[in-house]
Amino acid sequence: QSSAEVVEDVVETTTVEVTIDSAADVVAEVDTKSDQDKDAPAEPEDKPDPLPENLDVLSRNELVEFLEESVNEEDISKIKTTVARIKVAFLKQSKEEKRQNLEKFVAEGGDEADFVYQDDDIAGRFNAAFGKYKENRARYIAKLEQQKQKNLEAKHALLEELRVLINSEETLKKTYDEFKNLQSSWRETGMVPKSEVNNLWQSYHFLVEKFFDRVKINKELKDLDLKKNLEAKMELCEKAEELLLETSITKSFKQLQKYHDHWKEIGPAPLDKKDEIWERFKNATEKINERRREFYKKLQEDQDHNYKAKMALCDQAEELISTEIESLKDWQDSTARINELFKIWKSIGPAPRKFNDQVWERFKETLDSFFSAKKEYFGKVKDQQVNNYNLKLDLCVQAEALMSNTDWRKTTQDLIDLQKEWKNLGPVPRKHSNKIWKRFRAACDEFFERKAEYFSNVHKHEEENLKLKNELISKVTEYEFTNDKSENLRIIKDLQREWMDIGHVPIREKDSIQNDFRKAINNHLDKLRINSAEITALNYRSKFESMRNAPDSGRILGRERGVLVNKVTKLRDDLNLWENNIGFLAESKNATILKKEFEKKINKARQDMALLEAKIKILDES
Repeated sequence: QSSAEVVEDVVETTTVEVTIDSAADVVAEVDTKSDQDKDAPAEPEDKPDPLPENLDVLSRNELVEFLEESVNEEDISKIKTTVARIKVAFLKQSKEEKRQNLEKFVAEGGDEADFVYQDDDIAGRFNAAFGKYKENRARYIAKLEQQKQKNLEAKHALLEELRVLINSEETLKKTYDEFKNLQSSWRETGMVPKSEVNNLWQSYHFLVEKFFDRVKINKELKDLDLKKNLEAKMELCEKAEELLLETSITKSFKQLQKYHDHWKEIGPAPLDKKDEIWERFKNATEKINERRREFYKKLQEDQDHNYKAKMALCDQAEELISTEIESLKDWQDSTARINELFKIWKSIGPAPRKFNDQVWERFKETLDSFFSAKKEYFGKVKDQQVNNYNLKLDLCVQAEALMSNTDWRKTTQDLIDLQKEWKNLGPVPRKHSNKIWKRFRAACDEFFERKAEYFSNVHKHEEENLKLKNELISKVTEYEFTNDKSENLRIIKDLQREWMDIGHVPIREKDSIQNDFRKAINNHLDKLRINSAEITALNYRSKFESMRNAPDSGRILGRERGVLVNKVTKLRDDLNLWENNIGFLAESKNATILKKEFEKKINKARQDMALLEAKIKILDES
């Protein structure tokens, strides 16, 4: 709320622009209110103000002390401006103190929604002193209205006396003296209710004119009175013209109103000078009114420019928050831009009163939306970093499980894959970042150091491995299996795992010895009639046992099941598509070839789906 608005809340003032309709008759010289100024903001009456020009130098306590001292004055017109300025400064400082307390509360870990601001003793003193002012003001206004009513009754009584005087048969001298006394009493009687002013003055001037007509004052006396009235009106013209040099628009306008009141109290001027003197006074009046209209026009134009500027700021802020922000840097840049827009906003003056609150609410709503979205984003970032930390812990566990493996080629690729996955994951909370990276790096370094040491003596190891693999082939060939298929599968699986664990052989022997081993295994598989799906399922059960015993097994198993279910869903969709496509193929040579290709895909997909469902069953049975 601006200073001018608070002044209007505290100080009740009424402004009336003085205009002249015509100079045809003295009794028609009444003030009217200009249409251009009906909506002009009320301004406080200029009074001596004991306060310093800049109230920001005073503390809240000093402001309250000034207020407590001021409200003891019973004449409200002397203190209303002072009280208004104190109120504006005090509310501004209280608002700033509340904002600082809120920032401190949030900085100490509090939630902004939980913040409650408690007024201090100074605020209580302020409210008590301001309450006293409002009570005094109400009494002052009530007393003023009572006095106006008494003045109205007094003037009605004077009008009645004037009517009696008009019909009096007394001597001219006595009648005229009584008339002058009535005029003096009329001028000395104070203000009356506004609604009665015009009727009262019309009645008064009618009776004055009637008095001059009926009493028939001699020409010399009447001319003397007209001359005195002319002199008085000339003085008013001069004073009105001097107001053109007054720098304060408000002060000059208020003083002009008083001059018009005085003009109406002066009797008529000589007939040959009446129009001329009236035109002079009216011209001065019109120039002062024109200055006032220009002043408020300029004020309105400035407020319109401010409104357009603030609407443009709203558009910029709304455009900014409508842009998708995905990175921390983008959020930082956008926050800087929002803060800059807010600084510009605060540097712009008020908009027209009927739009000021509306445009502020629009801008404030945009700011609230931005900072709410920012808070939500950083909350998600924190959650994502925690999730990344858990995923990287899992990668550390996997790397540590692989660092002792001697399957150099596969383990190397596995660790490279883990490193790629590590890079693809986002950041973790800063306090864990360095520690978890060192753990992962240590596991990788352990394996690659062992690998380097191994390959420095690779030829010696390969000859030993060749001997071990030949012994294993002999063992497979001579092994006697039972009728228990599950047990036979387990033994075959163990033999193949033992083969894989032996490691590399000389390159010249690699293919030959691999074929011998596969031939020995396949011979047993043919005899036992064990298919590859059963072997794969058995191998998976072993893998499942390893996952179940790992740290954080619940999360690992859950993720594993989700992967399997997604693969089954994908295969089922592919089967439906392929089977549907076969139905649309026409009978031709090319169509037959395509059908065979689709049938191969369908059969392979069904086998893969059966294997995946078997794995899901193993997980579900756990």
